[in-house]
Amino acid sequence: MIKLKYRFAANQIRKAFGKGDKKRDAGQTTPADIIRFDDILYGSDIKLRKWQLLDVYRPKAVGEGSSLEKLPVIVIVHGGAWVYGDKDVYQFYGMRLAQRGFAVVNYSYRLAPEARFPAAIEDAEAVFQWICANSAQYGLDQNNVFAVGDSAGGHLLSLYAAALTNPDYAKNFPFIRPKNLTLRGLGLNCGKYNMDDAIQGNPQTKLLLDGMMPGGACPEEVELINTYKYVTSAFPPSFVMTCKGDFLLDQAPYITGALQAAGVPYEYHCYGSESAPLWHVFHCDPKLEEAVICNDEECNFFKSLIK
Repeated sequence: MIKLKYRFAANQIRKAFGKGDKKRDAGQTTPADIIRFDDILYGSDIKLRKWQLLDVYRPKAVGEGSSLEKLPVIVIVHGGAWVYGDKDVYQFYGMRLAQRGFAVVNYSYRLAPEARFPAAIEDAEAVFQWICANSAQYGLDQNNVFAVGDSAGGHLLSLYAAALTNPDYAKNFPFIRPKNLTLRGLGLNCGKYNMDDAIQGNPQTKLLLDGMMPGGACPEEVELINTYKYVTSAFPPSFVMTCKGDFLLDQAPYITGALQAAGVPYEYHCYGSESAPLWHVFHCDPKLEEAVICNDEECNFFKSLIK
């Protein structure tokens, strides 16, 4: 049974985040130069249809109908403290990425507390398998797949990437299977990579992880989801982003330090300033000048990795 305290916290987060996202997205519409394919079931269990849906966004200029040209892919793993969010609140951000020359796969995944870890990682694997199975129909270049994740999505994406590239760590996720796909690079945006504060007295992190992890975020479980400890030299090249004003600003050094130690190519960007701070996941607001700059730089990083 889900603890009432955790359910209350999750509902409060959903209410607050939802209000903010509606304000951010008010008045936005699908750009005229974008073609979109919506509400595609990527999982095998029809009972999970509420969660396991994805959209694909593409620039119209590179083909429609049966003549879709293969484009490099960006997969979006949304944020939301592991308890909030879906593809709909990332659709306008995703279509702005598509305008930069990518096919964007934007998906919903199962949330805590209704679904416990590793449900979200299972869903990520299902999405990447879906890309392999449907690349011809939607014009997806399996050799040039990238992924972005912010906040909790950055954490989940980095865990998934570690499982793909670290054989010892992968043993914890036996559902991940070989696939004809190359994950060329990551955008890790305002993410959280060290969960030790859950066992060091941070009540908010402890409460969130208590609702997400099957064993209530015991020390062994916290260790399992400390992303930075599982980075190897095979981890994808990464664009690591945060900003002045981001409440997770202090998390970036954990992942950049791990990338540096493993010899993984990466770029680190911190936007805003002390006198003009930004805010957590500012890059999702396409009307913001700093978001345009950040997303341009991140997509240019991806383009430099295309083969």
